[in-house]
Amino acid sequence: MWTYNKMLQYPINIKTTDPRLAKVIISQYGGPDGELAASLRYLSQRFGMPDENAKAILNDIGTEELAHLEMVGTIVHQLTKNASIEEIDKSGLAPYYTDHGLGIYPASASGVPFTAAYIAVKGDPVADLQEDLAAEQKARATYEKLIDLCRDNADVVDVLRYLRQREVVHFQRFGEALNRVHDRLAEKRHYMNGMCTNNNIQMPLSNNDCGCEN
Repeated sequence: MWTYNKMLQYPINIKTTDPRLAKVIISQYGGPDGELAASLRYLSQRFGMPDENAKAILNDIGTEELAHLEMVGTIVHQLTKNASIEEIDKSGLAPYYTDHGLGIYPASASGVPFTAAYIAVKGDPVADLQEDLAAEQKARATYEKLIDLCRDNADVVDVLRYLRQREVVHFQRFGEALNRVHDRLAEKRHYMNGMCTNNNIQMPLSNNDCGCEN
């Protein structure tokens, strides 16, 4: 059970309406490398981790991604809440407005709705953590592109920089978790009754194919 503090992880106070920016930032809400995909991916992968540390890291980061989802939704809301029909039309947000008004709907910048296909869960701790490292780098790269596009709006850039930095921290923590998992998998083999147990497969100690150190 989570405890929810009714405040944003980082303050957001955007003073200028700009649906043009909202049109691209929405991708970090429901796009392929966005916060919704990240939170669901990590909170699902945690069940397949081999130790409590890795589970805790995935749980912590998955929870923080939910906080980031709230932040991205707030950015989009503040950029559009006072937008006129003329501004919406001129910005290219008209197709989104037609289907969703000024509500916050999970979709990519190109208008593709969120799909569970964005969530990678393999059930293998090494594969999943490698996927997570790549996901954090892709999210960081997306935030950097958004910072470029929003360069004239300091209020938006400030929040995007914070979110980008959190992706860097997440990448580091996933790297630590992957190293621990590798160490766990590389622990010394155990011997019992003249047999070598390697991943629950028993082989005679005389079998050179075992590959275990004597």
